Amino acid sequence: MKQLVGSACGNHENKLIPLCPSASLSLWMFRAALKRFQNKWKSYRHRFVPWVVLNLSKNEKTLRNVTDLSEDKLVPDEEVSRSLLRLFRVLLRSHGANHGELRAAQTHFLRQVTSEEEQYAGSATCGHDAMLQSLGFCIDRQPSTLPFAGTGVFVTKGFVPKGATVAMYPGTVYQAYEPILLQSIRNPFVFRCIDGVLIDGNDRGISKMVFKSCSGRDRIGPFMMSDTSWLTATPQNPLAVGQYVNNCSNEFPANVCYQEYDVPDKFPMELHRYLPNVNYSQDTQRPLRCVVLVSLRDITAGEELFSNYYTIVH
Repeated sequence: MKQLVGSACGNHENKLIPLCPSASLSLWMFRAALKRFQNKWKSYRHRFVPWVVLNLSKNEKTLRNVTDLSEDKLVPDEEVSRSLLRLFRVLLRSHGANHGELRAAQTHFLRQVTSEEEQYAGSATCGHDAMLQSLGFCIDRQPSTLPFAGTGVFVTKGFVPKGATVAMYPGTVYQAYEPILLQSIRNPFVFRCIDGVLIDGNDRGISKMVFKSCSGRDRIGPFMMSDTSWLTATPQNPLAVGQYVNNCSNEFPANVCYQEYDVPDKFPMELHRYLPNVNYSQDTQRPLRCVVLVSLRDITAGEELFSNYYTIVH
């Protein structure tokens, strides 16, 4: 590598003097370190409060504003429950033949399924079939249409009406006072609820180990109380890909929004096995927190899902 040195004044001539190998190596290492820092900063900056505050006004179209906490819910929790129950019951039927230990409990439970649900369950062989039959659409992970955004979530089949439960944000649920420092390092999948509850949606590393450990801890006899398959490439609950929904932009406005949903006590125990969330502490004295994504408008097959990463409550 060469660098121009010297002066153009007087009788001095401009000369090209080669840099020594150590200087060249130092410059290369500096540039490599700077690039690594820039990549880490792009991942972390959305959780750095001063940066968030300073940049909120630059992209107002990417913000979601509500005037009161009660207005954060686009649809009632009862409607979310109905959508989840409809899908989970179809999944239970399609998976039941492969889980002998649950047959007795399923036999009792499935007698209560309505005729409407029975028509959905006809030939469901996998999660996406069950989703299409029960909800009328399918979603899946694919490369995002946004440059450098990595993986995104798309509607692959069917039609999503406004107000539909489109996806779920999976992960370990941490109360505001519970430790999450180690899990949050270099982790862009930590979701913060309005009340300070955190959901770690990372499907790798220590986050993955924590979820699997908590899920095994909470098992009640033959009943799994959460779904660990979202940690794999083929989740049995096809809704559990919400952590891969990308942030909207000025060019691509949001078509879904996050909605906090506490699982009611009357939610059937047999269907907890499809919930992609688990409490970090076993003695948490509150309902299990889930976060669903609800459609803001009608969405057709082929469209990518975009959400608002920031909700401002006035």
